[in-house]
Order: sequence, then structure tokens, then C-alpha cells
Amino acid sequence: MSLVYYLHSVVKERIDHLRTQAERDRGDGPVPTAIIIPGLAAAAVAVTATAASLASGWMAKIAP
Repeated sequence: MSLVYYLHSVVKERIDHLRTQAERDRGDGPVPTAIIIPGLAAAAVAVTATAASLASGWMAKIAP
């Protein structure tokens, strides 16, 4: 149980440090989050579609 208390105190200390005024984010990035999230979703769909296509082609060769 002491490990849990230790980890809790380490995480709490880090969060408190990040919440100080000096460590806060100093402004918006050049690309808003509303654009980044759909871009990541589109990339995930493209990767999934490519993987599914390659797997289907591979399975068609193995089991005719």
C-alpha cells in the first residue's frame, strides 16, 4: 500500500507543478484542436482501410 501512496504523492506533486502560472500553456497553437481531431480520425480511417485491403488480398491468395 505504501507504493500506492508514493505514486499518488508523485502524481499530485507533478500536477500541482504543472498548474503553476509559469508552467501553463502560453497560448493557442497554430492549428486549432477542432482541425487536428478530424485530421487524426481521417488518418486512422485511411490506415485501417489500407490494412483491411491488404489483409483481404493476402487472404484471397492463401485461401482461394
